[in-house]
Amino acid sequence: MSSPLQILDVKKDARRILVERQSQRLVIAFILTGLFFMLLPGTFLGVWNLLDISKAHLSSALPQAWLQAHGQAQIFGWIGSFILGIGLYSLTKTQSTMLFPTKIGWSAWGLWTAGVTLRWLAGIVRWEWRVMLPLSGFLQLAAFLFFFYAVRRHGPKGTGKPEPWMRMIVASTIGFMLTLAVNLGLLVWLAWTGASPALPHVIDEEFVLLAVWGTVVPTIWGFNARWLPVFAGLKPTHGSRLMWAYVLSLAALALTFFDLLGLAAGAFLFAALLSIDALHVWERSIHAPKLLNIHSSFPVFVRLCYVWLVISCVLGLLAARFDHAGGVWGASRHALTVGFAAAMVFVIGPRILPAFCGMRVLWSKQLMFWSLLLLHGGCLLRVSAEPLAYENLWNPAWRILPVSAVMELTAVTLFAINMMVTLARPPAHISSSKGQ
Repeated sequence: MSSPLQILDVKKDARRILVERQSQRLVIAFILTGLFFMLLPGTFLGVWNLLDISKAHLSSALPQAWLQAHGQAQIFGWIGSFILGIGLYSLTKTQSTMLFPTKIGWSAWGLWTAGVTLRWLAGIVRWEWRVMLPLSGFLQLAAFLFFFYAVRRHGPKGTGKPEPWMRMIVASTIGFMLTLAVNLGLLVWLAWTGASPALPHVIDEEFVLLAVWGTVVPTIWGFNARWLPVFAGLKPTHGSRLMWAYVLSLAALALTFFDLLGLAAGAFLFAALLSIDALHVWERSIHAPKLLNIHSSFPVFVRLCYVWLVISCVLGLLAARFDHAGGVWGASRHALTVGFAAAMVFVIGPRILPAFCGMRVLWSKQLMFWSLLLLHGGCLLRVSAEPLAYENLWNPAWRILPVSAVMELTAVTLFAINMMVTLARPPAHISSSKGQ
């Protein structure tokens, strides 16, 4: 007969399993939502836009509202969904109680998905956009506040000094909230005074920089500081240098808003180089990388992402002096959002997402490799050809742009297939038990 203590332990184990399953279902919902926005409203619409632009040989051939809807789907629909899902899942590993905020988490998912969907539809179909735009911004901010409440309420209560990666994640979380607040303000202003569902070009460019450098880049830096010393065998992150890199990037953002583009581009470059030094990304690994269930090219592609970060900043410096038709600025932005941010998701995602979603095993290492290779190859063609085409320096470059778009679409499709099949398969421990 079981003792009361044994019965209590069994109940605790059952509750722990329930909490883990609840968190897994929620993170899977966020990941699948992110994959949807990445593949259809994000990449597919972006390829369609680029094909039309290339056919017309004119960068302004499409409505700005379409281009901005594509960017919103990529940054918020894809990357934003991943950030929220991974953030909520981490509660099960660091929370101070056995209770997981299931209702709050699903509320955040519903509000976020609805907000991103409305923002995309408002830019594409233009139906009642003066109502849909502010509503979308409100829903996104409300979703984030639900997420933030859950993190603050259920997060760890330790009083010790947080690790460098955690400080960076906290900073990026604040940046995320500020970005969404600015987004809501801009959409209310646009609905009140605008003639179309497209922000003015300069304001949109500044907002994209705020979203990427204020949220996406520091989030990547924070997670890299946490995972790369383990997964890639790198030296432990130099915390103070990484924080100085973040401070320098914030200074660069401020300079951008004051239209000091040359100084801003220089500050972004120094911030990128300082982050590389702090993370030891380009240094030799001190431990063997952990490559179980992923492709052996993992360390190479991680380092290559930071090559794109530097290229983006160098192109930004060149754009401040030589850009006339948006080609150099566009190449800089693409190197940052695709070469650095998207490629980092492609290389880190197969390592962590299967584990977060029930200790699953990546379906195909080869699809991981080919998605990365095609993404970097497509990005190389796009970044090389866009300045030449848009600035009317070499007319055949217009024919290269569609090739780059198809390569990137193929890469995104392979990544999405690999992740969806991985999530559809049973967890590793179930598969192994069935095989015995």
